[in-house]
Amino acid sequence: MNKDAENLVRLIKNNIIPEESNLKKLTHDLNKFYLSFSSNGPFKILEEKDAPAQSYWIVTPKSSHEKVILFFHGGGLNMGSTYGHQDLCQMLSKYTGLSIFSVDYQLDEENIFPAAVEDCLQSYLWLLEEGFQGRDIVIAGISVGGNLVLSTILALKKMGLDLPFCAVCMSPVVDLTFPVVYNHLKDVKDWIDHEQLDKFRELYLKGMDPRNSLASPIYGDLEDLPPLMLQAGSRELLLCDINRFRDLAVEKEVKVNLEVWQDMFHCWQMFHSHLPSAEASIKSIGEFVKTVLENQPE
Repeated sequence: MNKDAENLVRLIKNNIIPEESNLKKLTHDLNKFYLSFSSNGPFKILEEKDAPAQSYWIVTPKSSHEKVILFFHGGGLNMGSTYGHQDLCQMLSKYTGLSIFSVDYQLDEENIFPAAVEDCLQSYLWLLEEGFQGRDIVIAGISVGGNLVLSTILALKKMGLDLPFCAVCMSPVVDLTFPVVYNHLKDVKDWIDHEQLDKFRELYLKGMDPRNSLASPIYGDLEDLPPLMLQAGSRELLLCDINRFRDLAVEKEVKVNLEVWQDMFHCWQMFHSHLPSAEASIKSIGEFVKTVLENQPE
């Protein structure tokens, strides 16, 4: 593992592993930590008052207003916000050329699932009501946000509605059963561990079935999903799950672009100001989105 990545993993472990139950303080501390790595790029962030969930537009000087990325932040579903992910959002806008619509889905400990999925679904439907079509929308997310990306698409598919033209999942959580089938454990050097994953599942599902496809998209009907980009780190604990999801999607003839970034860990894209591989991975997302857009039928 390269030294910069190793030092960051150590720093993350010391800063954002939750040791207390105060949700507001957890989110405040997480935001402060993430923003300490900000690149201070030029962008505007504006709250959307009419959206069904608390949401924000994030645009850079060259952002298109005709196409949009619907973005779901990470944070383990007990913390996290658009505010802490604003720098990642502006980088996604920079490299895709699209505006970002970021959703602060519900983090209410008493009703996280399926309330978070419902917030994400309703946000997509609101964009359709505002005049966007599926061909105008990318859905993207990081960590549990990647889980919500896939869950939202599965819900839309079940409803027979217009799907987004593509989706991007950075270090997505795809299987909440967290099966210990990892054949790369000797190579894992991550800041998350199995104990944290178990706590996350308990917090999110409150004893409900982890094989529900809206909680674990890997168990959903993957046929006819839009083109997907998945990114994972070679040192990431969830790499095997992400590989399994890719294999199942490909079996259903879904176009999947899986990138495994050497020496990277869970959610390394958040640290693009310090890791060259992080900015390169976001640039690659931009290339993927532009390629899918260019190949859209008229």
